[in-house]
Amino acid sequence: MTQPKNTRIARFPHLRQDFAASLVVFLVALPLCVGVAVASGVPAELGLVTGIVGGIVTGLMRGSSLQVSGPAAGLTVLVFEAVREFGLPALGVIVLATGALQITMGALKLGRYFRAISISVVEGMLAGIGLVLIAGQLYSVAGAKAPDSGPEKIAGLPGALVDAFGSAGASASLALGAGTVAVLVLWKRLPAKARTVPGPLAAVGLATLAAVLLDLPVATVEVRGLLGSVQPPPLSAFGEPASVGLLGTIVAFTLIASAESLFSAAAVDRMHDGPRTEYDRELVAQGAGNALCGVLGALPMTAVIVRSAANVQAGARTKASRVLHGVWLLLFAALLPGLLAYIPIPALAGVLVHAGAKLVPLRAIASLWREHRGEALILVVTAVSIVAVSMFEGVLIGLALAVVKTAWEASHIRMEIVDKGAGPVQAHLSGNATFLRLPKILDSLEALPQDRPVELNLSGLHHLDHACRTALETWAQQHSAAGTEPVRVTAG
Repeated sequence: MTQPKNTRIARFPHLRQDFAASLVVFLVALPLCVGVAVASGVPAELGLVTGIVGGIVTGLMRGSSLQVSGPAAGLTVLVFEAVREFGLPALGVIVLATGALQITMGALKLGRYFRAISISVVEGMLAGIGLVLIAGQLYSVAGAKAPDSGPEKIAGLPGALVDAFGSAGASASLALGAGTVAVLVLWKRLPAKARTVPGPLAAVGLATLAAVLLDLPVATVEVRGLLGSVQPPPLSAFGEPASVGLLGTIVAFTLIASAESLFSAAAVDRMHDGPRTEYDRELVAQGAGNALCGVLGALPMTAVIVRSAANVQAGARTKASRVLHGVWLLLFAALLPGLLAYIPIPALAGVLVHAGAKLVPLRAIASLWREHRGEALILVVTAVSIVAVSMFEGVLIGLALAVVKTAWEASHIRMEIVDKGAGPVQAHLSGNATFLRLPKILDSLEALPQDRPVELNLSGLHHLDHACRTALETWAQQHSAAGTEPVRVTAG
């Protein structure tokens, strides 16, 4: 018996809006899923698998109703390094472990604490990723092989771009990549009707059309087929001894994927008036998706702000839009995978260069430098450390700087000296006396007259750590040893 139309509308009141939004998100996600996979050094189909899981599995779970998950440009560099160092079979183990950790953290209700991470560290992390991504993908645009380390990539770029003009194939590749970036930059300036087609799809589509019609000698995506690309990690990959590097990679995947997803959720919440994100449930949903991606040997997933913003702006009202976008990705991967073979790799590289550039917050850095120079310094140092050393170490350096800065700002100390010319000199300490301010405290005390008695008043201190207490006791003994009266200390 056919279900009455009014009943269907009552059960799915926003189906029309969600259906339209799902098509927009699908068209945005398709080139990005493929591009992230190719840039990560894995089969293109694995990017689609992660997008499918992010849409259907994570999309059905509770957490954030409108943000969309899938393979993210922000993890490209880390995935590429992991595949190069440990091999593709180990990637599934790493992603599975990442998912298990995320589920555990969500169950322990730790999701909310990711909001306590310094925004400067997160922006610095994304900026560092963006710089490495741009440097690496510019080699693909120029039809050249990228060096391994970040500094080598940046140092070798001028030579690679100059060499590209000496080869017909490299010149064609460079032209396609540059054209793709130009389309993406100019697309938002076109009339609204033209922009109904998402910029990434239009850019890749035009580049593909140009490559086919002009028969350009450029590299295209290698197609293996969906079933041929999905290779669950073998049991032997689980039995290998876990090295420090492997465990560090798992921790890095977990922290970066979780932070990016939850920060994205906070940003998406500001874009709509619907239900707010339940952070712990969202972390569990991300973990479930990553666990399944690990079992399938696919890429890790995060919530992706580009797709999520497209979803909200297209009028999505419920989670149905993101689930449907996963269905469309599944149908494409199952029925039309051969179309991927026509996509030029320099076009995908151009999409990722543009995505990487958006990860570098130049305006935010300039604004921070004017208002909060310490935060700007943390952002820049984090980004530079990621480029110069590695992702994991760079994030740790940024977090350490943020902690030190917070501790320094929290340790406000004030010393007031009252000297009436006769009688004891009075020294009043107020605020927080920590080891970070110890040099300033001792400099002020050691400058007091050695031949005068001193009254040290500590009643205004909120906190006195062990290092300061010991140093003050030592100073008092030394001052009294000069033959003056013992220092009188008044505690709070």
